[in-house]
Amino acid sequence: MKKFYSLLKIALKSAWNRRSTLFLIICAIAISTALLLGIEKIRTQVKENFVNSVVGTDLIIGARTSQIQLLLYSVFHIGSATSNMGYETLQKISRDPKVSWVIPVSLGDSHKSFPVVATDENFFKHFRYADRKEIRFRLGNAPAGMFDVAIGSEVAEKLNYRLRQKIHLTHGSVETASAVHDNVSFEISGIMSPTGTPIDRSIIIYLPAMEAIHVNWKGGLPVAGLKLTESQLKQMDLRPKSVTAAFIGLNKRSHTFAMQKAINEYKYESLMAVIPGVAIDELWNILNSGEQVLWITSLLVTVSSLLGLVAVILAGLGQRRRELAILRSVGANPFDIILLMIYEGFIVVIGGVTLGLLTVYTLIYLYARYFAENYGFFITPDLLSVTEIMIICGIFAAGFLASLIPAYKAYRISLSDGLNASI
Repeated sequence: MKKFYSLLKIALKSAWNRRSTLFLIICAIAISTALLLGIEKIRTQVKENFVNSVVGTDLIIGARTSQIQLLLYSVFHIGSATSNMGYETLQKISRDPKVSWVIPVSLGDSHKSFPVVATDENFFKHFRYADRKEIRFRLGNAPAGMFDVAIGSEVAEKLNYRLRQKIHLTHGSVETASAVHDNVSFEISGIMSPTGTPIDRSIIIYLPAMEAIHVNWKGGLPVAGLKLTESQLKQMDLRPKSVTAAFIGLNKRSHTFAMQKAINEYKYESLMAVIPGVAIDELWNILNSGEQVLWITSLLVTVSSLLGLVAVILAGLGQRRRELAILRSVGANPFDIILLMIYEGFIVVIGGVTLGLLTVYTLIYLYARYFAENYGFFITPDLLSVTEIMIICGIFAAGFLASLIPAYKAYRISLSDGLNASI
């Protein structure tokens, strides 16, 4: 054990003497480690975000489009719908004996870049996420009045909003002075608890409120001279004519395919029903090719880094022949020389992997909010998964194998040169 400790000290001193060159190799290994672990973390956490964002919903329906597009704009508020579906049509579907509940969703407006989601009471009763968790409130309650609004935890944190605060909504996703619905003030009735889903960055109102703020709008522009008050709006018939999409829960899961077929073949309107899990799998199949390219690129960077490590150690062996000979003269055997070279390789690999881990966690910490605010994905610097630990073990194993090449070369030199090594 004492000999191993002495060899480790020699390896550390040797690495320190060549720190400038080895630091470049450490940086290369760090980059490859960061790429491999970063890709794995983003891949797994983004997929978890997709899967956890809508649980317990059997079907998502909307105007006919692609499965993925319907999933993205209805659940993640990415992109926009090509057209809406009729509210009366949705009412007919809700009366089907196979349907347990329906959550209508109307999208399009925003508030300071956060999406506004118009729905009804069923959203708070039936919508589930993650392990079938229901929507809860950190402060306040669900909207009660027409112009009440519930906001997500991310909205409250970033905008520093509090209960009973008054806000105005914006027509569309771009906030300009002319697009603000300033004839109606919404009061924050509740701040929802964090969910780790797009709900955290959403502003929830009820469908009549969405209709009310658009009464004096036509063709995407406010009608000049027509500005109704809140009391006047409350007297009007504000039943929606259309909605963007809807989430459907069925009485029995076995009815899913039959109901999907019936909606897709609906004669009076061009509709589409998607099963959330199937749509997520289709999206992931599309992303797989890009993921594989990133993996291959990262592996190539790793291989090139380890080859650089081999090249640096091999290049230095010619200048270290007397050093190795002196070690032999003080009792080191050829296998001690092999162990010394392996130690040096491991020191570099450990440094590279450690720096790579620090880089990954630092980037996640710095850009987690960016991903949440712009894409609705919540990336967290959690503990290493089994797959990530296996990746690190794989890098160490590759580093060990790479170290064997200069170790064997040093072994041959120490045998042939002895004390007569030339420099």
